[in-house]
Amino acid sequence: MESLENEEQTINKGTPRKPGMVNWGTATVIGVFAGMLYGGSKEASASVSKDAEVMLKLGSTPDKREQYRLMRDAMEKRFIRVTRGSIVGGVRLGMFTASFCGLQNLLAEERGVHDVYNVVLAGSATAATFGLILPGSLLWRVRNVMLGSVMGAAICFPLGWLQIKLVEKANEQRSLAASEVRDTTESNGGVSPAN
Repeated sequence: MESLENEEQTINKGTPRKPGMVNWGTATVIGVFAGMLYGGSKEASASVSKDAEVMLKLGSTPDKREQYRLMRDAMEKRFIRVTRGSIVGGVRLGMFTASFCGLQNLLAEERGVHDVYNVVLAGSATAATFGLILPGSLLWRVRNVMLGSVMGAAICFPLGWLQIKLVEKANEQRSLAASEVRDTTESNGGVSPAN
């Protein structure tokens, strides 16, 4: 039993996260849900034109049973389209978010610093990878990779710079609040103030 306790104590949880590093799991879940919302709403708005066609058919059909069948079929098709759009959108944005955040964290760990270049490299590599998996000929895919790499870097540079500045500002606020609490505790003789 003691050897089991010793084994549990030697588990290494890895290196501590650097300030500003993205929580990979949370970002992926948010990306999946945002993609589901986007994909479903896109398909729902696209199926509005199909509803107009169904209404035209309903007006030309005097039989109530036929009208009911047409409406039911239209609703089933719409539900399937919106559901499929939600799933596909969630998977696409979730995969993109997971790979971007994973690469960003990997680069921060490997380089030993969290800076704007991690965000730029992760954005460029992720956009290039997703440009590669788009359908088309080999020449078209190479074009997508190059365009994705450039666009990913161009979009991620200002976003990475903004993220770094916001993290620095938050860390300044956190250290200022901690020093105020420490000063208050020292002035009260080591007793923290009651709320």
